[in-house]
Amino acid sequence: MSERAPRRLRQLGEVPVEQLRHVGAKRAAALRSIGLASVLDLLTHYPRRYLDRTRRVDVSDLSVGDEAAVFGAVSAVRSRRTRQGRSMVEVTVVDGDAALDVVFFNQAWRATQLPVGTQALFFGKVGDYRSRRQMANPVVDVIVGASGDERDASRVGRIVPIYPASGKAGLTSWELGGFVDESLRRAGPLLDPVPHWVLAEHGLISRTDAFWGIHLPGASDDVEPARRRLAFDEFLRLQVLLALRRRRLERESAGIAHRVSLADLEPESGDAASSLLSRFLGGHRYQLTAAQRRVLGEIVADLASPVPMHRLLQGDVGSGKTMVALATMLVAVNDAQQAALMVPTEVLAEQHVASIRADLADLRVDDPGVLGGTRPLVVQLLSGRLRASERRDALARLARGEIDVVVGTHALLTEDVAFKALGVVVIDEQHRFGVEQRAVLRAKGSGQSGLDAVPDLLVMTATPIPRTAAMVLFGDLERSVLDELPGGRVPITTHWARSATELAACWLRVRDEVAAGHRAYVICPLVEESEGIEAASAVKEHARLSANELAGLRVGLVHGQMKGPDKEAAMNDFRAGRLDVLVATVVIEVGVDVPEATVIVIEDAWRFGLAQLHQLRGRVGRSNLASHCYVLGEAPSPDGQTRLEALVASTDGFVLAEVDLALRGEGTILGARQRGTSDLRLASLTRDGDLLDAANDAAGRLVVEDLTDQPALVDELRLFVEPDEAEYLFKS
Repeated sequence: MSERAPRRLRQLGEVPVEQLRHVGAKRAAALRSIGLASVLDLLTHYPRRYLDRTRRVDVSDLSVGDEAAVFGAVSAVRSRRTRQGRSMVEVTVVDGDAALDVVFFNQAWRATQLPVGTQALFFGKVGDYRSRRQMANPVVDVIVGASGDERDASRVGRIVPIYPASGKAGLTSWELGGFVDESLRRAGPLLDPVPHWVLAEHGLISRTDAFWGIHLPGASDDVEPARRRLAFDEFLRLQVLLALRRRRLERESAGIAHRVSLADLEPESGDAASSLLSRFLGGHRYQLTAAQRRVLGEIVADLASPVPMHRLLQGDVGSGKTMVALATMLVAVNDAQQAALMVPTEVLAEQHVASIRADLADLRVDDPGVLGGTRPLVVQLLSGRLRASERRDALARLARGEIDVVVGTHALLTEDVAFKALGVVVIDEQHRFGVEQRAVLRAKGSGQSGLDAVPDLLVMTATPIPRTAAMVLFGDLERSVLDELPGGRVPITTHWARSATELAACWLRVRDEVAAGHRAYVICPLVEESEGIEAASAVKEHARLSANELAGLRVGLVHGQMKGPDKEAAMNDFRAGRLDVLVATVVIEVGVDVPEATVIVIEDAWRFGLAQLHQLRGRVGRSNLASHCYVLGEAPSPDGQTRLEALVASTDGFVLAEVDLALRGEGTILGARQRGTSDLRLASLTRDGDLLDAANDAAGRLVVEDLTDQPALVDELRLFVEPDEAEYLFKS
């Protein structure tokens, strides 16, 4: 390589593919059609596997099942059509006295490429056909043509990368490899933006060596060190960006230093002088678990600080997140501020309002504007179901500060919603909301309420997220985990009912539980029957069960297409015990809390994702009563079978989250985080947890120094981040 100054990746991104020697207008258009417009695009278009052509063997030494490279001369060529009409080219390759049959299907052009006398390297797997060794559709490198002209010998006998080819664009892996090869050689040495101390600490090779090792490895052992270095770079970019966002929020956001301390976590009942939080904990039917106390300690420290809280609360189904959320909101109300709880569905919002009102019924707040100086704490619902007059009244009272806690859906985000003093925002089931929606609600405190301060933010999820995914998805949030269930909870027993006997036992269990005064859910994946999809329809199944397996029981129906009042009436009847069984769709997936429900039956269970199955199972087991979950249906795919086996084997949502990650892959899990060019191409959340930890540690240490001595890293971050994100993070 030349001695010229090392290049930055940005410079490679400014070199169009047309500047490569063998890329004309047609090839450039083909490359651009698959997202390869620059030399940087080519160098970050990584091989998906490798062929080890260093293992050349003599034909006489070949055995069936070997994958090997064979060098020989073509002694015979025959072309014909198979009975199915496919073209077939048969080539005999000789190496000394030994011969090998090579056959190509639907590659008629091979007869022209490999005339008698051609010398070539054939790489493939050795099979057996009519007691003769044979290679079918091997990779071919022509070394010496029939006329004796020698081809590029540098491609023979080395590790060859195989790139994701595109038949639609007319680009082969071999051709892409040539473009990448030229790009790498002409690029020369690459500037390494990662400090030497980071590389040395984690045993990582240089960036130049990494790109050569991933694209042009001299040996098989070169590939993994190269992949690890480039995967580390992907993680480091993400972690530095998230660390910068955290630091910027801490520095530039004016928060609220709430009057709260760890002493408020000690329950005091009946003392009007104690804080709302102490009175709430003293009067609540459940005592704090050790996990709740630990998490509330972390939250209290955040709330007492003038830096706005920005915290993610992960808790498995039934771990007591709602109690933590209530305690958090009461800290704001205790300081004469308001709290907002945003949830994804109207069913969940209505249930939260009912349960919060019950939990806070005995609490009074100071209010000098009323006779006696105190009044009951006010909880208000704000959803699309409110009549226009009810909504206008709620909005007016919210703006005057007469509402302490507002619970709502996306209706909280509209422009006409204004607060007098918004102090705390809690978002439940955060995966249902985007970052932008979170920011809109938070902005109703910053500059849009009397406090003119950024409210403290707590986002919650009952969908366990693997640790590595949480570090990438929510690295800008501090994380707390509730990893303990309240005392007295009995683990849910899960059954996979497949045979007629097991199905009969399932429905008998439902009848027995109802006879004992308990209730049951039956979950169906569809509302109405759909042609071509063999899945239980909620409407049809409600009618069938009512007439057969559950005849004589009071069976209700709830699904998302019902009108709001009808859905609410059915839910209320089920909660009150006027219904024994509720046939429903996933509308009851999250938040529905009926302690008397002790059995849930999930039909066509293989159609649901693992996280969703775990959420559905969590609708039972919400008391000290023994509970059961039945999953029905044979899984037609190996992944479906693995999901159901995992569900039966474990009730730990975090264990299931890791299984889910392994099954679905990080591309699906990361979803919304994968934007622009900042995605993970080589890094794997399941395989590279140590690299992610290393990147997270390095990012924290680099950002403390404000990156002032890392201009190359800053330039690279600007290159890979979205423009709006760069403007926010780097405008200083």
